[in-house]
Amino acid sequence: VQLQASGGGLVQAGGSLRLSCAASGGTFSSYAMGWFRQAPGKEREFVVAISWSGGSTHYADSVKGRFTISRDNAKNTVYLQMNSLKPEDTAVYYCAADRYGVVAGPLNYYDVDYWGKGTQVTVSS
Repeated sequence: VQLQASGGGLVQAGGSLRLSCAASGGTFSSYAMGWFRQAPGKEREFVVAISWSGGSTHYADSVKGRFTISRDNAKNTVYLQMNSLKPEDTAVYYCAADRYGVVAGPLNYYDVDYWGKGTQVTVSS
């Protein structure tokens, strides 16, 4: 499975960005999908996950109410709408796929089966 993330960029605080992650190969519609991020000098952290059907989601507290994950299984794509961005959201954002498919909490880093290469998001103050 290949995951290609896009949509990152430079935005002012309070602005919005929409990330996309297109999958090829495998059976996208059966995977749980998620986003992680890694800021300079910090560990990669969980941001949000969505179940295979889109019926369940889980957000990190730091992004709850500002970020929205969605998926289109017909297009093999998952989206992350990021609103009210803050400088502390600055990071490389990674798309992730978990073959388990179910989301009952945060996606564990070690449960991720496939990673995308990441897209840079920079929020200026």
